[in-house]
Amino acid sequence: MGTVLSHQAFGARAAASLEAVCAEIARIEALLSCFAPDSEISRVNRAAGTGCERVTRETYAVLCAAVEYSRRLAGCFDVTIGPLVTLWNAGHAALTPPDEQRIHEVLPLVDYRDLLLDPRAMTAGLRRAGQSVDLGGIGKGFAGDRIVQVFGRYGIASACSNLGGNVVTRGAKPDGTPWRVGIQHPRLADRLIGSVAVSGKAVVTSGDYQRGFTDRHGMSHHHLLSPATGHPARSGLVSVSIVSGSSTVADALATAVFVAGMAQGLELLRGFPHAEAILVDNDLRVFVTRGLQNHFQPDDGIRPSIVDLRRPALQHEREADVP
Repeated sequence: MGTVLSHQAFGARAAASLEAVCAEIARIEALLSCFAPDSEISRVNRAAGTGCERVTRETYAVLCAAVEYSRRLAGCFDVTIGPLVTLWNAGHAALTPPDEQRIHEVLPLVDYRDLLLDPRAMTAGLRRAGQSVDLGGIGKGFAGDRIVQVFGRYGIASACSNLGGNVVTRGAKPDGTPWRVGIQHPRLADRLIGSVAVSGKAVVTSGDYQRGFTDRHGMSHHHLLSPATGHPARSGLVSVSIVSGSSTVADALATAVFVAGMAQGLELLRGFPHAEAILVDNDLRVFVTRGLQNHFQPDDGIRPSIVDLRRPALQHEREADVP
């Protein structure tokens, strides 16, 4: 997963459930990680342009979901963004952004419509050589949903897992109160902008402060790439947190809304009526969708604006402390 994981579970079979959760995460990573050479995703990527590979039902389901979100979030999320990720990872290692000509050459390879899925044969393949799948924008979300299912199988009614910015909860805390998930301040490492109270929901954050590098000229480059431009997204947002009953949905949306920016991002959110958001822009202004108004507790000095997703256009209400 490339991050520190932490889990809490309460109940008679809590210890056994935690062991099962760790085993499940390792199993999912072995299937889906493009960094594991023997994973099913790596096999699909190696076969790009030459044929399709048989995959398990789980991998097939993740790829189907990824294609669907790529379609619904077109231009802001694309499961075939792998060639760009590889290009920028090389730039990270060299502390030099990729050459513009190389970005221009790679961009046409990013097209989710070239991911070929056959439900009868249970196969996946990529139409053109050089293409590759990267599940970085959805894989941890899928793992989060699987974790919740594992807790359920062990009869755990109260649990919380943190997959490094992807938090999933099952039920409330043992005392019946909601879990409080802190939202990192995007510019102050030791501060939060606030916390959100959730029970049985996922909270996923994408931000420009999480992974990236500063090049030799002092320019910062984060890891959230735009499938449309081939560059790290400069959308006017620096942090997006999505709250949803589905960790998979929250993961894909957090990436897409960050890439889209405020206005287009809120339009995307309107297509997911069970998702809510906390957004921070370049000026460190905080916006909270109305569905979280009574669940978001801002930190001292933070005065969020409420955004009503039911409105057809972006309209901010007056700034007010949110209880």
